Amino acid sequence: CNEKIILGGLVLSSYTSNIRTYRKKKYINIGLIIFGIIFLYLIVTIILYLTAPRITPYEVREGSILKDNAYTGIAIRTENVTYADNSGYINYYTTDNSKVRAGTNIYTLSNEKLTFSNGSSEDNVTLSEEQKNALSLKIQTFSESFKDASFSDMYLFKNEMESSLQSISSQSKMDQLNSALSNGTLSDMNLYSTAEDGIVVYSVDGMEGLTKDTVTLESLDKSNYQKTEFANNTKVNAGDPVYKLVTDESWTLVTEISKETYDVLKEKKSVKVRFSKDNQTLWGNLEIKELDGHILAYLGFDNSMIRYANERYLDIELILEDQSGLKIPKSAETKKDFYVVPKSYITQGGNSSEQGVLRQTTDKNGESITEFLPVNIYYEENETVYLDPNVFQENDVIIKPESTETYQLKEKKSLKGVYNINKGYAMFKQINILSESEEYYIVEEGNSYGLSNYDRIALDSTGIKENDIVF
Repeated sequence: CNEKIILGGLVLSSYTSNIRTYRKKKYINIGLIIFGIIFLYLIVTIILYLTAPRITPYEVREGSILKDNAYTGIAIRTENVTYADNSGYINYYTTDNSKVRAGTNIYTLSNEKLTFSNGSSEDNVTLSEEQKNALSLKIQTFSESFKDASFSDMYLFKNEMESSLQSISSQSKMDQLNSALSNGTLSDMNLYSTAEDGIVVYSVDGMEGLTKDTVTLESLDKSNYQKTEFANNTKVNAGDPVYKLVTDESWTLVTEISKETYDVLKEKKSVKVRFSKDNQTLWGNLEIKELDGHILAYLGFDNSMIRYANERYLDIELILEDQSGLKIPKSAETKKDFYVVPKSYITQGGNSSEQGVLRQTTDKNGESITEFLPVNIYYEENETVYLDPNVFQENDVIIKPESTETYQLKEKKSLKGVYNINKGYAMFKQINILSESEEYYIVEEGNSYGLSNYDRIALDSTGIKENDIVF
């Protein structure tokens, strides 16, 4: 466009441009959008991962819960003390705590101390090569088979070695005494034997006449207890005690117990007892009496008396509960409701081996039909099974196989259980609690619907649901 403008006689030309300015066309960057979506997805995933409840696994292992109380008891036995007929130096034929029959030679009395083949009058003996080899073999066998988990076997081995050494010493001295008697080299030595069967003990404490009826609170206190032990080649006078014989295998241990222990034991007729001396356990008949406001437990035994025949006071543990099974933390326990269904309604679906039920339902035309619904059985009890309600609709009706009988799902019961995570997701497993401590349960093992040794479960069941994925 060309325009003329007259100004003061001058003609000015003016030109108008036809050029127009357009906005730049925007192009969509597909790559940037995809990157943004992926980035947003990662952010959301990380946030969900960080805020989601953490499922900490716990490996189920076999274990036990032991509840016991430690006490000290006084042993009561049938004990007969034998006294010396004459004065002299005494030497014993048999070892302490050994079983003898009537007529067994027990000890000798002589005017002078005896000297044995090792040149000593003390209770020592020199071992032969054969005896050394036999003891070395026992030590080697024990050493090779010893396990830290069975440390209590050490006490049994110690007692066995002491018994072997005492037996060797006794046999050596008995052979020398018999030889001296037969040769007549010790004409002033007198030989004495026992008049009845029993366990020979070479000590006395003045409490041999104690009975269950004469036990007092003072006799239960061992702070002032004294025992006199007898040794070979020591001087005795006529009328001095020289040994005692325990003539009955039955014996009693009496101890004072607490009120808490009494509350646990008051309905029981027997209790399991562990002896601290050798870590052995025995079942004892239980009788409880009150004496001057104190509660006394009388524990009766009919065996193993020889183990403790030379002990008047014994440290024991009364095992109030000793339950073994699978050990799980209490935090893993949860509860879940299930439909209770007669077992007869469970069937298999067609050619499949899956278990399930026949559910009565309607098709899209409103006509009644029967469909097979696979189900998991979580527990079985008294011809009934427990089924997960999440696979059913409220008031569902199921049909008994090969029958027209029906059953409407209404009754629910809760089960205690844990969440098994072996397969990467949470699956409810029923538990039967046998015992418990402050932090753990002992649950039944071998239940086909429960846990097995080495299963992995959720340590804390809070906030976990069935089929939750384990991160």
